[in-house]
Amino acid sequence: MLEVINLRCEYKDNPIGIDVTKPRISWIIQSEDRNVMQAAYQVQVAVDKDFDNPVWDTGKVESDQSIHIEYNGQPLISRTRYYYRVRIWDQKGRVSGWSETAFWEMGLLDEKEWIANWITPEDTDNSAELRPCPMMRKVFEADGEIRSARIYATSLGLYELRLNGKKAGDFLFAPGWTSYNKRLQYQTYDVTELLNEGQNAIGVILGDGWYRGNLAWSDQRNIYGDKLAALVQLHIVYEDGREQVIITDKSWKTSTGPILMSEIYHGENYDARLEKTGWDEADYDDSDWGNVVELDKPKDIIVAQEGPPVRAVQYIKPVSLFTTPAGEKVLDMGQNMVGWVRFSVEGPEGSRVVLQHAEVLDRDGNFYTENLRKAKQTIQYTLKGCGKEIFEPHFTFQGFRYVKLVEYPGEPSIDDFTGVVIHSDMEHTGSFECSNPLINRLQDNILWSQRGNFLDVPTDCPQRDERLGWTGDAQVFIRTACFNMNVASFFAKWLKDLKADQLDNGGVPHVIPHVLGDDAHSSAAWADAALICPWTIYLCYGDKRILEEQYDSMKAWVEYIRRQGENEYLWNTGFHFGDWLGLDAKEGSYVGSTAKDYIATAFYAYSTSLLVKTAEVLGKIDDVEEYTKLYNNIIHAFRKEFVTSNGRLAVPTQTAHVLALMFDLVEEKHRKRVIDTLVEYIRENDYPLTTGFVGTPYLCHVLSQNGYSDVAYKLLMQTDYPSWLYQVVTDATTISEHWDGIKPDGSFWSPDMNSFNHYAYGSIGDWLYRVVTGIDTDQEKPGYKHIYIKPVFGEDLTYAKAELQSLYGKIKSGWKIGEDGQVQMSIAIPHNTTATVVLPGARPDLVKESGIKLDQAEDIVKYEAVDNGVMLEIGSGEYVFEYKVANL
Repeated sequence: MLEVINLRCEYKDNPIGIDVTKPRISWIIQSEDRNVMQAAYQVQVAVDKDFDNPVWDTGKVESDQSIHIEYNGQPLISRTRYYYRVRIWDQKGRVSGWSETAFWEMGLLDEKEWIANWITPEDTDNSAELRPCPMMRKVFEADGEIRSARIYATSLGLYELRLNGKKAGDFLFAPGWTSYNKRLQYQTYDVTELLNEGQNAIGVILGDGWYRGNLAWSDQRNIYGDKLAALVQLHIVYEDGREQVIITDKSWKTSTGPILMSEIYHGENYDARLEKTGWDEADYDDSDWGNVVELDKPKDIIVAQEGPPVRAVQYIKPVSLFTTPAGEKVLDMGQNMVGWVRFSVEGPEGSRVVLQHAEVLDRDGNFYTENLRKAKQTIQYTLKGCGKEIFEPHFTFQGFRYVKLVEYPGEPSIDDFTGVVIHSDMEHTGSFECSNPLINRLQDNILWSQRGNFLDVPTDCPQRDERLGWTGDAQVFIRTACFNMNVASFFAKWLKDLKADQLDNGGVPHVIPHVLGDDAHSSAAWADAALICPWTIYLCYGDKRILEEQYDSMKAWVEYIRRQGENEYLWNTGFHFGDWLGLDAKEGSYVGSTAKDYIATAFYAYSTSLLVKTAEVLGKIDDVEEYTKLYNNIIHAFRKEFVTSNGRLAVPTQTAHVLALMFDLVEEKHRKRVIDTLVEYIRENDYPLTTGFVGTPYLCHVLSQNGYSDVAYKLLMQTDYPSWLYQVVTDATTISEHWDGIKPDGSFWSPDMNSFNHYAYGSIGDWLYRVVTGIDTDQEKPGYKHIYIKPVFGEDLTYAKAELQSLYGKIKSGWKIGEDGQVQMSIAIPHNTTATVVLPGARPDLVKESGIKLDQAEDIVKYEAVDNGVMLEIGSGEYVFEYKVANL
């Protein structure tokens, strides 16, 4: 059996409304055999399902490439659906059948195709702080049998699209958050089933969102503009071939309704007595509605939806309803989550439900909101008094575990409430489990923090008056993120905004999209996201295009640094966050004690090294030569400035030693001294962590790479403050911003900055996948085309296992150790890939694979004894290795 399955176009399953003119196709090979490699492929693309007249037929192409095959056929046409199918040949000459047919559908490829007009309500008071959400509508007639219908829509602000009494699509927070003045996404909706032959009504509700709502902590509003607007275009194709286009224009009508306020930080105020029942249906009387006006706003910045849309992805029920010592009625969702509460309620007209949201209780067990700063996170619902009423908000989200029922008519029951979990709808690709339940909870916490903070942009936190796309947080976590979920298109979209917001001199803002002011840019380790993030996406997904798209941005950032220092090889000027939240900070400071110029120059070297690698991948020979020379000069200057002739570092901190080793900044002859010193620092006072945002992501990797995996495991297993598991044993269900957000005595860190859902320290997840279970990719064959399985057994663990759904298929690595030292390793390698596997502590003559000795196993390409065990080269398939090892 040889099959082609899971066809994807631009990472998506049958996408509609894309504007990529050379979309890329990927597939997975399925077979019951081992060692299956693709030798050739054929792709056909057509506008008909029968493929009678393909617009692209590759013929038989001799290649093992099965991901990111770039379309190279006839020019693609707007609003056209293209069907495609694939077949392959393997290395034995077998040919598969054609795959099931998949499709993609183009959106609007030319700004001139936007014939709709921007519309906004007439005579709106845009200066008011309490701003109702406007509704706009239009009635139209569909005068025939409908074959298909698509809506292309976007807005200034957020929007919800309605058609004949129903919501169109399941997107939330459309059009998403981009650098609105430079890039604005539109969404495509298949509304064929929502239209009626005859009279129809289309409507849209607008919310302030990131466009003009309260944003950041200084009461900023109207950052991108002070008028909400909609741009909507409905294309109807009839069975007789006619087309009809309904657009936003002056013929639309507008009014306000029950949403009196809806703000991302502050919540929503909804008065059900003001509902205009049936307003989105054709027979509604809108004679008292006001007029709209057309706005002259640009359309050349409009792009199709790029990343995964935000959706409701999970629903959870409260685990309890209790009364606090202060007499507050509080729901416990059992999980710090991001989204909102949907509730049902009955009561008299004018009675209210008021809900406040918080992440934690204080040491006395009372509701705690001080760490929210100015964010209100409050839902207010006024009942209309007509039986059971069900409500959930529209343009706001909360970060919370606990919900205080400030007002609620009658006696509440936990059955009346449901937590709606929302985030960018990314495919869940990774899982990790081991014999220690605390580490499993840690992995769950990491995943929940990723869910909560990957809401269209990678944010720092989801609850206080911030929720911004901090570059430093994103770059330290991205490799872990790539294991847990498919984040390729999510980061591709965000990086385009980074490029758009990059300063003319190459500087990179602290947050993307950039909303913090002209001076808030270009800190070392934060702005280096411009290189670290695209390079990581390339490694994890084999995505060369992201390097092509970001290369100018990457190069501009390195050149920016080059101009900053007192000489071009040291970076010792400008503002830097340093080792943010390092525990070796001075009293009253958030900044760890590692010298900022040390960190800055270290990241200067690292980013330059990534630029060299990127130039090599893209074949930019002159740049390879230029930036290799620059890199060597930076390394020389770093060593002269910060390393003695005997290998002592001038900066005596954990983070300084971690960076020197991780970024290869010291000579090989000095590595032992540097790692030994780092281990000495760690062992002092019984393994305390002092690293902050900069050092923590690399700490355990550095230890493992330099012979101290036992120390890395020891750090991981600590449950006392400060440690990863300290948060777990203090009942955390997400990753906290501080090592001691909740202190051992139950008190809190300063409310000025104390998020309990902050993924940066969750970067340890990368080490769990890449070291504990050993799954990694070969940088020379990225995207897991060649896989490394090199697990490291560790303290007190009797088993560990992980899975990763790569673009080629599922990778598995698991090991378990019996009391007698008997080891079983279970491995799965996707077809069309190969792997290098290391069996720790094994001897070749004692290893069996599926009960067969290695020297008799036909499917093992080769094997050899190495210092730490047995190394094998294998092809695709599932394998079970068994052997006995002593002295683990």
